[in-house]
Amino acid sequence: MSVPAFGLGTFRLQGQVVIDSVSSGLELGYRVIDTAQIYENEAEVGQAISASGIPRDQLFITSKIWVANLGKDALIPSLKDSLRKLRTDYLDLTLIHWPSPQDQVPVAEFMGALLEAKQLGLTRRIGVSNFTTELLQQAIAAVGADQIATNQIELHPYLQNRNVVAAAQDQGIQITSYMTLAYGEVLKDPLIRQIAEQHRATPAQVTLAWAMQLGYAVIPSSTRRENLASNLKARDLRLSDEDMAKIASLERAQRLTNPPGLAPQWD
Repeated sequence: MSVPAFGLGTFRLQGQVVIDSVSSGLELGYRVIDTAQIYENEAEVGQAISASGIPRDQLFITSKIWVANLGKDALIPSLKDSLRKLRTDYLDLTLIHWPSPQDQVPVAEFMGALLEAKQLGLTRRIGVSNFTTELLQQAIAAVGADQIATNQIELHPYLQNRNVVAAAQDQGIQITSYMTLAYGEVLKDPLIRQIAEQHRATPAQVTLAWAMQLGYAVIPSSTRRENLASNLKARDLRLSDEDMAKIASLERAQRLTNPPGLAPQWD
């Protein structure tokens, strides 16, 4: 897969909290770290990675370009600033975090700049985040499907985003699921709890395993070391076809991330 199946997210974590989370994650065996310019934690993430002593070639680091930096004259300088903060010469994956509001910067312009960043060696892979089917088609038209490693989207049992998933997978583009645990909402779900009991697993492990079994990458975050360790065990959990079908039945179009003025017209 273009993107490793399991990683560590850092959304909403800042200062010493994100340093501790990333440090604990790396000690436990995480090697994929996901951050973003707008998280305002790249410097702290870079500090934790540097202090770990783990060789750079054993890590997979992702960051995302914020909408204010999508213009062709701003994107590459902003990426270089991210690299400086993260204390690395390159990213493994750089994403467009959100499409440009009201199409202020055309998709072709920022995807072209992102591809140039790849050609310059600033990033090994490029991709998009929060892209609808229509926006994904525009991105493909701009740089080709083979250049787009992933579309990172909100995806959990209550919002399975099947149209966007199908459109991406038809083009060989991997899906990365963010908010896979729906801010913890799915952990209370009776059906998921029942499946977890049957497998002697946690509801979080079941939900993460469900997403990975569908071929999605996941990037759960936690500030608690025991949760970070527990989540890792999702990689070894195998759900039955019946389990998968039951979880699929939980779809209810419950979108949790829909910032006004920023979110596109969703599928």
